[in-house]
Amino acid sequence: MKAPAVEEFFRRLSEQRPEPETELLYGTVYQLLVAVVLSAQATDVGVNRATRELFKTVDTPQKMLALGEAGLKEHIKTIGLFNMKAKNVIALSQMLIDKHGGEVPRSRDDLQALPGVGRKTANVVLNVAFGEETIAVDTHIFRVGNRTGLAPGKTPDHVEQKLLKVTPAKYRRHAHHWLILHGRYTCKAPKPNCPACAVIDLCAYKKKTLPPAPPSAREKQARKR
Repeated sequence: MKAPAVEEFFRRLSEQRPEPETELLYGTVYQLLVAVVLSAQATDVGVNRATRELFKTVDTPQKMLALGEAGLKEHIKTIGLFNMKAKNVIALSQMLIDKHGGEVPRSRDDLQALPGVGRKTANVVLNVAFGEETIAVDTHIFRVGNRTGLAPGKTPDHVEQKLLKVTPAKYRRHAHHWLILHGRYTCKAPKPNCPACAVIDLCAYKKKTLPPAPPSAREKQARKR
C-alpha cells in the first residue's frame, strides 16, 4: 500500500473513532498490566467478566500477594490457561515489589523481564498507560495488516515493524487501537464485513464482498409501478 493510501486509511479509521480506547476494564496501571496478561488467548469480554470482582479489592501487587495464587484462581478460573496465568501474575507482582517499588516500570526491557509479559503485552502497557507510540500486534492486527496489504508479514514482529515504518507520525499514538477495533468488529475472521468497511476501496483483499450497487433509474421507476 502506497503512502497516500496509508494516510487515507488511517484518516478514515480516525474519523470513525477519534479517541479509541482499550476495551479491557482497569483502574490502575497495575490492573491494566494484570488484565493484559490475562487476555492472552482470551477475549476482553471474558477477562472483564473475571476481573470485575477481583479489581474491586485488588489494585496493587501487595494486595495480589495477600490474595494469593489460590484466591486469584477462583476469580480467573473461567479464563483459558488460568493456572499458568495465576502463577505468572503472582510472580510478576512479587518482582514489581522487589525490583520496582511496587510500581509498573515504563521500560520495555523491565516489562518484558516480568513473568508472563511478552512484547505484545509490553506494547499495550506502554501505549495505554504511558502514551508511547507502540503497536501491539495481536491476531486482529496481524490479520488486518496482511489482509488489507497495509503491512504484510509472516510474523507479528514483521507486521509490527512494517506498521511502525508506514504509519504516519500523527496516527501512531492510536494506530494500535484503530487497527485492533477494525479487526474485531469489521475485518473479522473468517468473514470480513466488507460492506460496512470504511477503507474497502483501499484494501487489497481479493475476496472482499462489495456492497450492493445502488438501483438504476429504470429499477427505481419499476419499483414505483
